[in-house]
Amino acid sequence: MFRRKLTALEYHNPNDFDCTDETQFRNCIVWLEDQKIRHYKIEERGNLRNIPSSDWPKAYQQYLQDLNCPFSGQEKQEALDWLLGLAVRYEYGDNVEKYKNCQPLAASNNSDKPLDPLVNLDVSSPDFKAGVTALANILKIQRHDDYLVMLKAIRILIQERLSPEAIAKASQHKEGIPVALDKHILGFDTGDATLNEAAQILRLLHVEELRELQTRINEAIVAVQAIIADPKTDHRLGKVGR
Repeated sequence: MFRRKLTALEYHNPNDFDCTDETQFRNCIVWLEDQKIRHYKIEERGNLRNIPSSDWPKAYQQYLQDLNCPFSGQEKQEALDWLLGLAVRYEYGDNVEKYKNCQPLAASNNSDKPLDPLVNLDVSSPDFKAGVTALANILKIQRHDDYLVMLKAIRILIQERLSPEAIAKASQHKEGIPVALDKHILGFDTGDATLNEAAQILRLLHVEELRELQTRINEAIVAVQAIIADPKTDHRLGKVGR
């Protein structure tokens, strides 16, 4: 999830970087401060550079506070993503003329290919993360560490359930027949009346799906029989008499 920003910052191994590896993570933080962010003076970076120290997490937490980072040291991925975004902004600020006239890579390579609207989003923005989280809560989507993944899940859900076709299909209500659950034997007992009732409902729904499947199978059989039951006769192969 950090490869694009690390590549833009010319990090030495963006493809192999593993945020869960504590040594790699600490080295990356020190590299960002030394090479890109440079918030501390050189003589003030000693505690942060002392990667093997057991006190490094305290120095890292203090570093985040000094930068006014909205995330704590415990929120490893969020904090690192924020630091990378900050480093990218500083890198651009130091080389405005260099990057001012740059064309997007996708547009320069293939102008006919439609661009993904999610590519140019600032996923490190607090507003972006707050908006994605709010949408995920409304749509009851499971949280993910990568907010871009959450946004893609939201887009898929909207396309599948909230598109005009999906809404029109969902509005077509089917009249059902009331079913008395007490007349259907479950076959086992969970020890909980509510669970027993839920199991009965699931079993009835499963039976209904099997009936629908059987109906479609029968329709397929009838269609095949209609084809093979009307063979074409080649009269040239027939013989009359001996």
